[in-house]
Amino acid sequence: MQMNSFKSFCLGMTLLLITMVAEGQAPDSVAGIPVNYDETMTGKYNLPDPLELNSGKKVKKASTWFNERRPEILKMFHEYQYGQVPEHIDKQAYDVFETGTLVMEESVVRSQVRIFFSETSESHYVDILIYLPEAVEGAAPLMLMINFTANATMVDDPDVRRGTIWNREHEKIPAPEESRFGTFDIMPFINQGIGVAMVYYGDIEPDFPGGAQYGIRGLFQTPGDETVKPDAWGAIAAWAWGLSCVMDYFETDDQVDASRVALFGISRLGKTVLWTGANDPRFAMVIASCSGEGGAALSSRNFGETIGHLTAPTRYPYQFCQNYGKLGGNFEELPMDAHMLLALLAPRPVLLQTGNEDLWSDPKGEFLAAKAAEPVYQLFGKKGLDKQEMPQAGETLLDNSIGYYMHDGGHGTKPEDYQVIIEFLKKHL
Repeated sequence: MQMNSFKSFCLGMTLLLITMVAEGQAPDSVAGIPVNYDETMTGKYNLPDPLELNSGKKVKKASTWFNERRPEILKMFHEYQYGQVPEHIDKQAYDVFETGTLVMEESVVRSQVRIFFSETSESHYVDILIYLPEAVEGAAPLMLMINFTANATMVDDPDVRRGTIWNREHEKIPAPEESRFGTFDIMPFINQGIGVAMVYYGDIEPDFPGGAQYGIRGLFQTPGDETVKPDAWGAIAAWAWGLSCVMDYFETDDQVDASRVALFGISRLGKTVLWTGANDPRFAMVIASCSGEGGAALSSRNFGETIGHLTAPTRYPYQFCQNYGKLGGNFEELPMDAHMLLALLAPRPVLLQTGNEDLWSDPKGEFLAAKAAEPVYQLFGKKGLDKQEMPQAGETLLDNSIGYYMHDGGHGTKPEDYQVIIEFLKKHL
């Protein structure tokens, strides 16, 4: 694949994401709620100490973090933001319908797998497309991407199963033969010995109000019971649950080094990979692009999108539990914030990629959250950003376990971002 198609994909995904948020780069008002972009108007706030137990005791040992503080923080996010996942999980079934096919001038090994989330249902599944470098001996590390469109439209590979997508009319239709957003070039990763796997988030659950009935949340709902508890899981928790099912499969695949799997997602899928990594320590790294509010940006900081904007009835309340929406106008009642979400990943590497023009997603809020998560990484002898001032666009902070990179531009990814991601992968994976 040529670089121009790669650029087309990056530009296309950026345009897609801007269309999906529907407010442009810096809307003045969203859902009838004013938006602040003035640094002098962000308000005063005191972030909760990630290393202070609910009892007031300070965490001084890694064992105390894992055994006491981390479970406390995880419980907060389950209760107040992403929701509780049902305890009963059906046994999965795997259909490995292609394995070991040499493609792209025999430099890449392609496999395709369908995971059925329940042995009793043929309509609840996710398709995984896996590309591994043929030159790597033994199990290969890889980056797992969760995407906004079907696998077949993500790559220039005619033999990938076509699959289905959800259209704007909330109908499930065959994926188009070609995507107007271009394709993703796997070869820069393959050439560095890193595999690439991808899934379509709509396979796990559609992204619209009422979509739960068609996705995995519907699979675990008792027939006839329409009661939704205030802390019931939202769509982001559902997508995260699906990604953990993909990891379950990777642990059975001898060609994949399941101990070296990185997660990558953009925008709401950036939020998704952060929450997945927080819940599932099997993922070795998380790379979140422009995750913003509900992801890596501080909620206590009144800048750009806020909880109120995010969970307004006309926007995305279904992505979170109902308790999260209740906090929309009451930031001070939050018992946790984004720095604690990042801390849940410690001591594993995390890279935050943002854009200096994406004020709506608050790139500075992500930087400040990363800084506030540093003490937890230091507990493990790891370094955080190791920089006090927010970097300029184009400056990379990749040497330590918390990475940060802000491109010159808006929401989403640009071609140069993927080279930065590869560098971070090579340093830490």
